[in-house]
Amino acid sequence: MSRPGIDRVFERRLSALVNSGQPQILQGGRKGVEKESLRVRPDDGKLATTPHPRSLGSALTNVHITTDYSESLIELVTPAFTTSWELLQYLLDLHQFVYQHLGDELLWATSMPSVLDGDASIPIAQFGKSNIGRMKTVYREGLGVRYGRIMQAISGVHYNYSFPERMWDAWADVVQSRERGQSFISERYFHLLRNYRRHGWIVLYLFGVSPVVCNSFLRGRNVTLPRLSRDTSYEPYATSLRMSDLGYRNRNQAGLSVSVNSLDEYVRDLARAISTPHAPYEKLGVNVDGEYRQLNANILQIENEYYSFIRPKRVARSGERPTKALLRAGVEYVEVRALDVSAFDPVGVNQNKLRFLEVFLALCLMKDSPPIGLSEQDTLDANHVTVARRGREPGLALQRDGRGVPMGEWARELVDSMQGIAEIFDRGDAARPYAAALAVQAAKIDNVALTPSARMLAELESTGESFFDLALRMSRLHKEYFLALYPPNKERQAEFRAAADESLGAQASIEAADRISFEQYLANYAAG
Repeated sequence: MSRPGIDRVFERRLSALVNSGQPQILQGGRKGVEKESLRVRPDDGKLATTPHPRSLGSALTNVHITTDYSESLIELVTPAFTTSWELLQYLLDLHQFVYQHLGDELLWATSMPSVLDGDASIPIAQFGKSNIGRMKTVYREGLGVRYGRIMQAISGVHYNYSFPERMWDAWADVVQSRERGQSFISERYFHLLRNYRRHGWIVLYLFGVSPVVCNSFLRGRNVTLPRLSRDTSYEPYATSLRMSDLGYRNRNQAGLSVSVNSLDEYVRDLARAISTPHAPYEKLGVNVDGEYRQLNANILQIENEYYSFIRPKRVARSGERPTKALLRAGVEYVEVRALDVSAFDPVGVNQNKLRFLEVFLALCLMKDSPPIGLSEQDTLDANHVTVARRGREPGLALQRDGRGVPMGEWARELVDSMQGIAEIFDRGDAARPYAAALAVQAAKIDNVALTPSARMLAELESTGESFFDLALRMSRLHKEYFLALYPPNKERQAEFRAAADESLGAQASIEAADRISFEQYLANYAAG
């Protein structure tokens, strides 16, 4: 009789991969990071209302330094690297460069925002006068009127990952598939997506670091949380309020179901959402007195409006919609969107976290992954929200296969299953960094006090600070750290300067090339 929790299908597949004759078969996957940070004033920590610094280039065309929802929300984007240390070094270099051009402003060190004076205090990102630039700004206007700007001021870290090309044929052999090439790769990425929906709550438990919020974040939202201090609200056992129904798990999209059972179903559901009018949004109006309030009145304005923990991605051509890119050439990589910005890491993320995610994504690929029905999806969504709001609660149970399972027991089962995968990643490296990263996370399952969310609360209790005070202090420390780093990588800093200058010229060229009206541009994009 087998022990509970033993996955024989997974074990056979892992064994076959180990014996494939390619010892480094999982090594060399491509990984990148997108990291968001609010610019704030150094004295009072309020949002900076200054424009995105011109010395950082054009937010429209600089691929490595841009803005997200707000003009105050900087987004730093790394290229794809095959090692985590190269990725983090690049991210560090980006931070150094940005801080040389921020004057006295700070980058806010946490996901949950600083003191906010309501929606009006959050400036929407501006991308110039071109049609594509206007579209980006109007889309953000639409997010503001639909969900409120405050929700859009939350920051996060996105992890982009693709498996090494050489792995796919070997994996087709392991799962005894006659299919090869891009259709097989896309199908298997959707296996991964389904299993991430099943097991991704563990990412919130291990890495969530937003158990508290500034009271100003809740003002006017008809939400009450327990008070930790006069200015700070919290959930006593929360891991990531950012990824709860208070943050990106927005109730407005609660009825929107997007299948990851196949690429065709995923595209079908998103296409339906971006083409189906929604009465509450029709009431808001689209073009009112010559001013656009949103791109359209459909359930989603564009695909990117759909909030999810993980997305299938393909680099799109200029003007190409994300779903069209997926249909044209299949899934290229996945984007994990569930990471909070860590106040305990100057760049918001660290190597142990990235290595764990790499192993975890391999686990999600390798485990059996049957289709997800609507009732199961509701259960999986509930598990994520439960861990986001109550993940450190003693004795917490999640739902699996129609019954309650202790979260800690399930988490240990997942980490145990990852040991063999970590060994493949570690082959040829005496330091065994992936096994070490796994051990760090296993310790958090055994001792909840080691989780970042528990560390955040312990820090607040020991110092007596409010959340705002702690975040402002960490933001100042991070700035000191980056400005004190010496010497900066001169070649890379020169690259960043040249890219910033080139991006300004690229934006001007785009603006000069426009030959159609904005209305026609939107119609062409919707039809494309």
